[in-house]
This record gives sequence, C-alpha cells and structure tokens, in this order.
Amino acid sequence: MSFTFTTMTLNLVLLMAMVATNILSLYHLSSTLQSPKSPKPPPPVPDQLLHQLHTIRATINHLTLLQNTNNPTKKSTIPSDLLLYSHLSPIASSCHNHPELLHKYMTYTPFSLCPSDSDLAESLILRGCHPLPRRRCFSKTPQKQIPPNSLPKNPFPSSLPDNAVIWDHYQCKSFDCLNKQNPNLGFQPSRDISRFNSYKTDLDLPIQQLFQIAAAAKSVLRLGLDVGGGTGSFAAAMRLRNVTVVTTTMNVVAPNSEAVALRGLVPLHMPLQQRLPLFDGVLDLVRCGRAVNRWIPLTVMEFLLLDVDRVLRGGGYLWVDHFFSKGVDLEKVYAPLIGKLGYKKVKWATGNKTDAGGVKNGEVYLTALLQKPVSR
Repeated sequence: MSFTFTTMTLNLVLLMAMVATNILSLYHLSSTLQSPKSPKPPPPVPDQLLHQLHTIRATINHLTLLQNTNNPTKKSTIPSDLLLYSHLSPIASSCHNHPELLHKYMTYTPFSLCPSDSDLAESLILRGCHPLPRRRCFSKTPQKQIPPNSLPKNPFPSSLPDNAVIWDHYQCKSFDCLNKQNPNLGFQPSRDISRFNSYKTDLDLPIQQLFQIAAAAKSVLRLGLDVGGGTGSFAAAMRLRNVTVVTTTMNVVAPNSEAVALRGLVPLHMPLQQRLPLFDGVLDLVRCGRAVNRWIPLTVMEFLLLDVDRVLRGGGYLWVDHFFSKGVDLEKVYAPLIGKLGYKKVKWATGNKTDAGGVKNGEVYLTALLQKPVSR
C-alpha cells in the first residue's frame, strides 16, 4: 500500500514538473515574441518560479529514493550504512549534491579497517559536505609507529617525524620533501620561531606588542582561534606564552593537521565556510591569516566575520593578518564590510603586495587589529 501511494505521488509530482517546465518555456517564448526586433535579452526568470522548480526537483529526487528503498524488487544503490546513519542524525544538505562521492565514502565493510580515502573525505568537505557522516570502521595507523616519549615536546622542533603520517595521497612522502618544495609552508617549525616576534614593516604585529596592547586596555589573552592556520605556528608561539589557541586547517595537498598535532597543538579539520564549532562569546582572540583573502566569495566572508563576532567575548580582539585583495576592492568592498562590525580600530595598516601576482593584479595587504565593543 505504501509503495503504491509513493508511486502515485511520484507520478503526480512528475506531472506538476512537466506543467511547470511548459509554463517556463511559454514564459521565455512569450518574452521573445513580444519584441522580436529588440536587441535586449528576455527578462530573467522570476526567483519564485525558479524556487518552485527547485522544490519540485528535490521532491522528485526524495520520492525516487523512497520508491527505490520501498521497492523490494529493485536493489538500492545507497550504501546500507548511509541509510542507517541517516535515521540517527541529519546529513548536511550539501552532501546530497554529490551523491557519487558520498556513496563512495560510505561504502565500506563495518567493523573492519576504513578505506584509505582521506583525499575523498577532503573533497567532500571542501564541497560543503561537513560534518561528514560517521562510519563504523577502524581508522588506519602508520605502519611504523613512533614511541610516544619521542614525540616533540617543543612546539618549534627542528623537524617533524615522518613516521607519524600516512603519506598515501600526497605527492611528497616526507616533511623534508615538502620543505624543499616550499620552505614557507611551515613544515620545518624551527624556521617559524621568530615569525611572530619580528617587526619588518607596518603589516607586522609582533606578539609582544599584541600583549602590550591588551594590557593597556586592561584586557586578557587566554583563549584564541587561528582561522586557516596551516601548520599551527601562531598557536605554537602563543603556547610559549601560556595562551591556548586552536587552529582550523585542511589537508588539501599536505598533512597540515598532523603537523599541528605533532607540535602538541589542537587542529580543527574544517573548511572556512563551516560554522565555528564554539559557543558564543568564549574567545579572547581570533586571528585570520592569509587563508582568508579575496578568493573567498563575499557572502561567505560576511558570514565568516559575523561568526567570528559570535564567538568573541565583549572586548575581545579580531586580528586580520596580511589579508590581500585588489586595492580598489579593499577601499570599496572589504573595508566597509569590516566596518559593519562596529569594532574599534587598534591597528590598520596597508601595503602593496609585491610578488608577481600582486603587481599584476594591483593587490594590497591589510593587517588590522580590531576590538569588539565590551557591551552592545
């Protein structure tokens, strides 16, 4: 009975979709015939009609899924553990936009070793499928384990142990290889020990100066977040001053999360578009490094900055460190956007981006330290 009802409903929705499609076609045709000699393009399709078509399409997909699930004669292609988990917890809506990747990720043998597919997980997360569904399998460990007592105790060790990483999906198979490719990626931590302690241009903000600013404002720095913090060098520098900083990072082409953890720090494996997994008003400081730049869509940037405002306590600090954009965009787009926060400008410095890309595109850097109002 349920299967028959679902089939009837699906047929009805298909009929509605066909009618809506015909209406859309007639709309475009009538718009074109009304002014055959006019060079102007036809008017855009109303948002309400597009929304209705999108809703119909989503309903068809959902009912098709139910039909395949309830039809005993048709074998479902959805992994069984994905169906099981969907009854326990909601799955991020963006995951459904990439069913092939999601199904591949959730295809495994329960209570056995998980597939070696960290690259697949990374692809899903970057596409907005986050948090990923949980899996009932055992995570793999590196073949050659290092003794716990030999793990680095200094957050700025001279080297990181290769044996602590599963290198299957990386072009490089060692930290030394990554350092040779680009010594500025942070995989030789001892090189970064002076990075946040030196002052070369107005774009720099040494940590000692940061603490002096906070002390002068009768504020404190105890807890912080480094957004897009790579291998965790800022968190390491703050740890030397007894400040706890958590780093958000991704393993796009290198094991950033493992590098952060090997330094005795906490990596949060999450994309920039994801809501910060922290409660309101709990942080003293949020730093946004070079991962936050003009390549992020403006709407995503708006949500990010307002989410940072959410987790900062009254009187807390937002440090925008070497944000880059085109000079004209900084003046007309990003500066007004930052201004909407209503924060006090403690530091605001700009400078030309002098590498090849910066010169070609007329890009500039911005370093800003902003203080959230104590009360609103």
